[in-house]
Amino acid sequence: MPDKLDKKNAGATPSAALKKAAPRKKIDPAERERARFNKSVLESAGRIATQLAAKSLFLILDDPRDFQIPETLSRRKDLKVVISAKEAEEQSRSLYPTLLTIPEIKFSRIGKIKLAVMSGISKGIVELGDRIVCVCGVREFKTLDTLVIVEIGKEFEILSSKEAENISAAVHPGVFGELLKISVELANQGREGKPLGTIFVLGDSERVMQLSRQMIFNPFQGYPEEDRNILDPTLRETIKEFSSLDGAFIIRDDGVVLAAGRYLNASIEDANLPQGLGARHAAAAGITALTNAIAIVISESTGDARIFKNGKVFLTIEKETPQRAS
Repeated sequence: MPDKLDKKNAGATPSAALKKAAPRKKIDPAERERARFNKSVLESAGRIATQLAAKSLFLILDDPRDFQIPETLSRRKDLKVVISAKEAEEQSRSLYPTLLTIPEIKFSRIGKIKLAVMSGISKGIVELGDRIVCVCGVREFKTLDTLVIVEIGKEFEILSSKEAENISAAVHPGVFGELLKISVELANQGREGKPLGTIFVLGDSERVMQLSRQMIFNPFQGYPEEDRNILDPTLRETIKEFSSLDGAFIIRDDGVVLAAGRYLNASIEDANLPQGLGARHAAAAGITALTNAIAIVISESTGDARIFKNGKVFLTIEKETPQRAS
């Protein structure tokens, strides 16, 4: 337990330690019922994970300060806590052995699970073939109402192919994770309230550059590498600004942005893609079929983000709409 926690919190569970000290107040009956409900779900998830010999138990909590995690759960070695609240990240890292973060934007329950699983795969925490138990809910209600058992690689709705298993070997996990966050933020929010479409191509950059050409002057050319790495938070707005340009971003496997506004010559017009996907998706299928790169495509029409590897879509993260609230 970090030194900054006072003695009163010394024996508290991690979720309790996250709570700020506050005057004792009367507990609302609805809040008491919600806490009882969440505790029941969490304890059930722990039992199920044990009985099924699951590799990991993913608790997708958004903000862990909203929940009381049973002590028996918080001490489990297979526990993976997934949060989106940036203000809780620093404290959470000191309290939970394995912490994963996803963007702080509104997702459906299945969208959260997809991002959590993808984050775990990219970091080498879980892999294809693993059975995991995921618990999540809707942040506004502070209720954990969804429990899903996932066998990674067998669930078409979560991961539709085995291509994900090579991500951690192909690119730096931190780079892929940061690019995924930028992509889903753009897909959900657009730029200045307007939807946009773009392509990010990550890894095998020498070959990708050979199979592409500039459509416009390269806005990243001539700047020091340390100033154009996507791991630098100050670059995020620049990337979002240039995302409205036609063409693709080309990103080296260590996160350095080599170019924007790049035309991909490797487009496969007859690629076996889901109906309704257009030129951007064909280009992403083509470039990933001919190289070892990963591509993330944002659809301007739907706001969905799709990840390509070896010419195939292996993960689709849908933009939440009223019809996609589950």
